[in-house]
Amino acid sequence: MFSNNTDGSEEKTYLSADGLTLYARDYGAGNPAASASPPVICLPGLTRSSRDFHQLALIFSKDLEHPRRVITLDYRGRGRSEWDDNKQNYNLAVEANDVLTACAAFGIQRAAFIGTSRGGLILHLVAEMKLELLASVVLNDVGPVLEPEGLRHIQNYLANPPKPRDWDEATRLLRELHEAEFPALSADDWRGMAHAIYRETGDGLAADFDPAIAEAMIAADFSKPVPDLWKQFDAMAEIPLLIIRGENSKLLSKATVEEMLRRHPAARQLIARHQGHVPLLHRDDVEAEIRRFLQDL
Repeated sequence: MFSNNTDGSEEKTYLSADGLTLYARDYGAGNPAASASPPVICLPGLTRSSRDFHQLALIFSKDLEHPRRVITLDYRGRGRSEWDDNKQNYNLAVEANDVLTACAAFGIQRAAFIGTSRGGLILHLVAEMKLELLASVVLNDVGPVLEPEGLRHIQNYLANPPKPRDWDEATRLLRELHEAEFPALSADDWRGMAHAIYRETGDGLAADFDPAIAEAMIAADFSKPVPDLWKQFDAMAEIPLLIIRGENSKLLSKATVEEMLRRHPAARQLIARHQGHVPLLHRDDVEAEIRRFLQDL
């Protein structure tokens, strides 16, 4: 099923292997010029949704010289996708399978992927499961090793989330909480972030995901080492790769990026200046580098 939007995108749903109705937004599918290149598939972070990529998707799909089809996904339990009654299914393996199901549903055999945070972890698993699907990969502030400081930072935020009453308050609270790590962001960026994170309910605004996802993160014990994904990362050795690291990131260390570049010497690196975890991709410096990376393939 799908419906059209005034911006030219299409809202689509498909069924997961276990019968959940999942949501995707498809930009530029009706533009024949966009079919000249592999589509771009965008995978969001742990509690985030396809809305994080809306501005980037509009830029790429409406580019006058090199338009691209862009598909943004809501994982199960996030955004407009159905929540899972079995909360154990909110895990990387199930979500990676959902990505493969989405590609099959939309007839995609090969794509350029952008994975933000958890989306990048999912791409590590996809590389092991179906490498031929990956035409290229952009990892946005994520890698095979996650720093405990960054994980605890996310954990603390989810344990004590802001509870805004309206969009103005949501914008203000997000800015107060995160501006030290994101001095690059404009007032419009903060408001856009609020609209990406929250949804309207009868009782005001609410974070747009199943609370069980946050509960599992809050309960995790990050005093113990988190398993790394170097084996899965090495599977991407021949895949064109762009590594984006927020200059102020607590989750992806400089040392991990250096090791990623050592193992994948053809990879490119971009430091998103004056941004933390996770960098906004539609800002000019970041968007321009992703554009160059995709055009050079």
